[in-house]
Amino acid sequence: MKKLLWASLVGMILVLGACGGGDDESGNGGESEDTGSEESSFDGDVAAAEEVFQQNCASCHGGDMEGNVGPALTEIGSKYSADEIQSIIQEGKGSMSAQNVEESDAELVASWLATME
Repeated sequence: MKKLLWASLVGMILVLGACGGGDDESGNGGESEDTGSEESSFDGDVAAAEEVFQQNCASCHGGDMEGNVGPALTEIGSKYSADEIQSIIQEGKGSMSAQNVEESDAELVASWLATME
C-alpha cells in the first residue's frame, strides 16, 4: 500500500511540475475576460487557434485561460509579444517544458494569445 501511495505522489508531482505553476502572469485573480475585442485584432483563424489551445494548453492553463496548474493567460499579450510566446511554447520557460507541437500551430496560438491584453 505504501508503494502505491508513493508512486501516486511522485506521479502527481511530475505532472504538476511539467505543466508549470510558477508566476501568475495575469494577476487578475480569476476574473473573466471579454474576448470579443481581443479576437477582433487577431488576423488568423480564431477557431483553429482555440482548438490547438484546447488540445495542447488547456489542461495546464485552463479551458478559459484562467489558469490551472499553469499560470493564467488571459492577459499574456500585455507581457509578451507573439514571438516571445512562440519561443516559450517551443523552448519552455521556468517549470514549463518545451511543448511538442507543430511550428505552425505554435505560431498560430502565439499570435492569438498575443492579442490577450
